[in-house]
Amino acid sequence: MGIEIEKKFLIDKDILLKENPNIFDRGIIIEQGYIAKTEDNTVVRIRLANNKGFLTIKSANKGCSRAEFEYEIPFNDAKEMLNTLCTKKIKKTRFLLPIKNHVWEIDIFNGKNKGLIVAEIELNSENELFEIPNWIRKDITNDKQYYNSNLLEIED
Repeated sequence: MGIEIEKKFLIDKDILLKENPNIFDRGIIIEQGYIAKTEDNTVVRIRLANNKGFLTIKSANKGCSRAEFEYEIPFNDAKEMLNTLCTKKIKKTRFLLPIKNHVWEIDIFNGKNKGLIVAEIELNSENELFEIPNWIRKDITNDKQYYNSNLLEIED
């Protein structure tokens, strides 16, 4: 079983850009939707990124940890599933920023979530220490309003 241990933060974009002026030069376009969200908040996600398709199953969060199973699937299958099984989707661009022993994922959301920028860091344990950059503003790890599955929007 895979375990995802992740912390999520709101950031100050101006400070991020001042310290990392080229951060937004190359991004990964991500489109994703959710086939199911169960009563216990397990989610089944379909994602398109870099001409690849992924099927991911995640359990409900327990602190900043949860079970995660992710599988690469044929791109065309993922695209078809996203278009036929997911009426609500998220579109975002992800930028990767290595800092010391971690890679921060900076997501800039589009659509109704335009203007939202979230930084995530994956850890090896819930107690792992990591450097908090000075562009971090607020820990939103356990704020359900910022879960991707709650940021979905209806496609036109």
